[in-house]
This record gives sequence, C-alpha cells and structure tokens, in this order.
Amino acid sequence: MSFAAGLYVHSTPQTRSLFFVEMPMRTRLACVMIKFYLLRHRALTSQWLRFFAAGIGVSFAAVSSVFAQEADWNQFRGPNGDGHAPSGIPLAWSTTDGIAWKVPIPGRGWSSPVVGTDRIYLTTAVADDEDQDALGVDRELRALCLDATSGEILWNQKVLHQDGASAPRIHKKNSHASPTPILTKDRLFVHFGHMGTACLDLDGEIQWSQSSLPYSPTHGNGSTPVLHEGLLIYGADAAKNPFIVALHAKSGDVAWRTPRSETRAKRKFSFASPSIFKPEGGGAAQLISPASGAVFSYDPKTGQELWKAGYDEGYSVIPKPVFFGNLAFIGTGYDRATAIAVRIDDESTGDVTESHREWQITKRMAHTPSMLVAGDLLYVVSDGGIASCIEPKTGDIIWQERAGGSMSASPIYSDGRIYLLDETGTCTVLKAGREFEILSENALDERSLASPAVVGTDLLVRTEEHLFRISGK
Repeated sequence: MSFAAGLYVHSTPQTRSLFFVEMPMRTRLACVMIKFYLLRHRALTSQWLRFFAAGIGVSFAAVSSVFAQEADWNQFRGPNGDGHAPSGIPLAWSTTDGIAWKVPIPGRGWSSPVVGTDRIYLTTAVADDEDQDALGVDRELRALCLDATSGEILWNQKVLHQDGASAPRIHKKNSHASPTPILTKDRLFVHFGHMGTACLDLDGEIQWSQSSLPYSPTHGNGSTPVLHEGLLIYGADAAKNPFIVALHAKSGDVAWRTPRSETRAKRKFSFASPSIFKPEGGGAAQLISPASGAVFSYDPKTGQELWKAGYDEGYSVIPKPVFFGNLAFIGTGYDRATAIAVRIDDESTGDVTESHREWQITKRMAHTPSMLVAGDLLYVVSDGGIASCIEPKTGDIIWQERAGGSMSASPIYSDGRIYLLDETGTCTVLKAGREFEILSENALDERSLASPAVVGTDLLVRTEEHLFRISGK
C-alpha cells in the first residue's frame, strides 16, 4: 500500500472527502497528511501548519481553508471569516423539501447565527409593540440559544434595553440587531453597536456589559467585531468623530481606542466589519478596517495606525475585507461601489494609496455583500444580483452575469460551489470556476438579508421571522 493510500485508509470520512475537493493534488495530499498527524497527536498549532505547508510547497491559505471544515461556524462568515464552509452543503431544497426545521424567531434582527457543538446562537431586538417594525418604541436587545437538532429555543436572555425616544432611525435594510455574535468554547460575545457590547456564558448568564462608548450612528449599526488574541475589536464609524476600539474580552474594559485619521470623504459613517490579516510568510498580524474614505491597517495589539489606502469620497462602507496572498480586497461603499486590491508588504506604511493599490473595478461591484476568494479566483456579487468572477492579481473580469435578485447577504463556498442568497430568500448556487453556470435555484419565499451560516453540513438561513435549518433533498 502506498503512503498516500495508507493515510487515506486510516483517516476519517471527512478527510477522505478531501480527495474530491477541487484543489491541486499536492494540497490534497498535504491536508490528508496533516489530518493523519491530528489523529495521532490531537494538536495542531498555526505555526506548525504554516511550517508544514511551506515545506511541501503549498500555501497556508489553501491548507487552512480545508481545516475550517472541522471548526464550528463561530463568527460572521465562518471560522476563518472568509465564507468557506465544509463539504456536503445541500445543493437543492424548497419550501416543502429538504427543510430539517423552521422555527419562529421573536423580534427582528439581521445578525447571522453562530454555531457551537449542538447549539445555535443569535441576537434579536424585540419591540414593546405588536408591530416589530414600529418607530419610537422601547426594545429589548436579546441573545438566543437554540438546540441545533430540534430548533427549540433553550434560553432567551435580555442583554440591553433600548429607549425608543432616543433610538436612532434605521435604514429599511437594517435592524437594531445586525452585528453577528462571536462564539468561543465557553463565551458568547454580542454587540449592538452604539448601545453596547456584552459577554455571556453558554448558559446565557451575562459576564460583563460595556455601554460606556456611545456614538450617534447613521442608519443604525452594522459592524461585527473581530476577536483577536483576547481583544474584541470593532469600528464605531458615526457621522462625526469616528473611531475604532478594542475591548478586553475577559472584562469588557477598553484596551485601546484610536480616532480615524482624516480622509477625503465628507460623510464619515460606515458599517464595515474588520478582518485580521496574517502574512503567509510569518510576521505580525494586522487589523484591516475599511471606513469612509480609506481602508486602514492597525496594530491589533495597540491600535496604532500602520497605513491607509484612500478611495476618495467612498462612504457607508459595508463589505468585510478578504485576502489572496498579500492582497486585500476592499469594497469602497457609496455612491459608486468600487472594488479595489491593496498590496500589503514590508513597505506598507503611511499613505499607500498611490504605491500599493494594484487595481480597481467600478462597474457592477458590491455595496453590501462581502467578496469571496475560492481557489485562485475572486468572486463578487452586487446588490443588484450581478455576479462577477475576477482574476485576483490583475483585476481582469473573467465573467459577469446575473445570478439572482437584489442581494445583501455575503456568499459562501463549499464543494466547488458558490451560494448566493437574495433578499426574497432565494438561494442561487453557482459552479465556481472560469465559466458561469447555475446549478440550482432554491426559494424560501421569505425576506432575507442575513448571511447564511452552517451547522454540520446543513445551511442555516435567517429570514425576517424564521430560522431555517436546510438539509437538502
């Protein structure tokens, strides 16, 4: 028996499926070898993974994305924050077929669910009125826990109270509970923008609450925090005096707070969620945070600004950055949605607008959905439902086609497929690659603006009034 075959036989069923994932054979073998190491030693550090990947000549990103398959969907856009999901996600379903369960969710909220073991967590805002969309009424900002098998609500905890008289008017596509929670092995972090942030244990008991960082949002809140080395970091991009801040995850105390430096944008408000960039060749992590007028890089430990790349008047920026090698892909917001690629290297310091911007695309790009890197290609879906496949290094458009109706949700990737959920609850599944092909169209017939999540190999889709677990036909 060959070495590769031996590894295959002694690995798990999940590992065997790696042989059928669309990736180079060298990467497939690397992943199986690492899995075999895991089975023997039950431990794998990111440093070891980087060393191993470099030693056999494959990228860290290629290998680490596979191991997202065995991690819980614990944050916005999954374990790596990039929309990559495990193998086995369903291809086809309908309102009557392939639905494991459908449960009503109290209140309103466009946060995505997060998943840990056999539980699902999400946030919602419950109005003190029969009309959950009523203006000027008090609301309870709550965290919920559901049993993943049955959909039963196990606990429903009030976290914060929002006074209706002082609550901001929100955009028709926003909610008072839009940021997605973050889940660790024993803590749930929930964020409600200017209203505050809290930490709960997994039984729903509040461990701390932080509401001493008020600001005046425009159109409500949207930025989801990122958790990095014990710090919970988020942008507070209000119409005036925008800033970015880090809280100690153990206590909720402020670790650092950095004002946004000046940009050319006249409108200062934005909603983008930050991402952590980790250089493939090693080196210090950077916090990449888009805001009005520029994307900023910060030292996540101290909040020190490292560099910025401007994009003129761009404001109301929403997409979360994604990466390909040393390139960061950024959506620039309104009025004209533009996608740009910014190179990150040892010379990235100060204003790198002219020196490090590799390319930009101004037609049919996304205001709201985040981008997706899969294999050696970049995918973008516009708010109008136009999907694009792009060469990430050059910005050349390979194809650009209609893939559905209006979209706010960010795409996910699994098994060589791209899942695009539109605002009517219809999910169009595309074949990833250099030729445009629609594999299926699956309607739920309910309004949906939240990005999908994954539990096991099933999809979780949040609509205006329900949460669906979709196992497929």
